Amino acid sequence: MALNKLKFNSINVTPAASEAIRFNSGANGLETASAGGSLTKISTSTASSSSTIDITSGIDSTYKEYIFIFNNIHPASDNVNFTVNFRDGSSAFDATKTTTFFQASNDESASNGSVNYESGRDLAQSTGAQMLHSGVGDDSDQCISGVLHLFDPSNTTFVKHFLYNGNNTHNSNASIQQFVAGYCNVTAAIDGVQFAMSSGNIDSGTITMYGVT
Repeated sequence: MALNKLKFNSINVTPAASEAIRFNSGANGLETASAGGSLTKISTSTASSSSTIDITSGIDSTYKEYIFIFNNIHPASDNVNFTVNFRDGSSAFDATKTTTFFQASNDESASNGSVNYESGRDLAQSTGAQMLHSGVGDDSDQCISGVLHLFDPSNTTFVKHFLYNGNNTHNSNASIQQFVAGYCNVTAAIDGVQFAMSSGNIDSGTITMYGVT
């Protein structure tokens, strides 16, 4: 079987920002196309002794998935819980949610590692805030980092799913990785997200929101 060599100057594809190359039925067989799965930064919220961080703009039908990245979220008070709630068109963050919660943990002495489903930290058709992390310490080097995914928030037919995975430095000096999944059981669009501590302020840290193409 003979091999066909492709001449360098026969490829006529002009690179463009945020685009990939794909095959087509043309003479040279290639063209530029939107690069699926890329992230578009929408906003960054920086805490500074903040009672809550409310993100109420940029969440719309532009994207089917939104990602919130938490970096070094530090509480003003010790042994508090980091929470999330969602707004579904009104002024309140009180969308009805059903969720599940489990965690993996190990302390600095490596003596009590465990993986547990935490039935007392999930919700069943509740409008209250969902715990994302528990027992967060306020030592100067203790904080939370993690990622929250919110899927198709503007859909008015289906429930709106979300997933969280993050790690904190527990007030007992342990690494606690916590996983939360659930859905907002509303057909109204989700147009806002609120983050808070169960007590006291969010002393510092950033939350960056991205849209996924």
